[in-house]
Amino acid sequence: MPADPAGLLARTRAVCLAFPSVTERPSHGAPAWFVGGRSTFAQLWEDGHHDNDFPHLWCAAAPGAQEELLAARPGLIFRPPYVGHRGWIGIRLDGDADWTEIAELCEDAYRAVAPKRLLAELDARRS
Repeated sequence: MPADPAGLLARTRAVCLAFPSVTERPSHGAPAWFVGGRSTFAQLWEDGHHDNDFPHLWCAAAPGAQEELLAARPGLIFRPPYVGHRGWIGIRLDGDADWTEIAELCEDAYRAVAPKRLLAELDARRS
């Protein structure tokens, strides 16, 4: 984990704000990122939340992805409270966080909630 929670916020912010039409604002006391100002796709808990007393990120996920990720990466991915029943994932940010993988999971979260026109814009940026 970075030396201070501000490092986690800065890295997560840089990843999430790179997607088209993303805004950031607090939600339930934690930084959250929204597509088009409405649909949340990621939320950062720098100091942990409830029984998960380690820094982590909650991300939206495509249908069926939660189960697949839980099975493939049980030390990294967990089912978060409140949003886990909707298929969201929790990503541990303690230890040696792989920010390339975290960025990929954030992009997957963005793609799970963004409208087609914004996905086309994202894909055009990558071409």
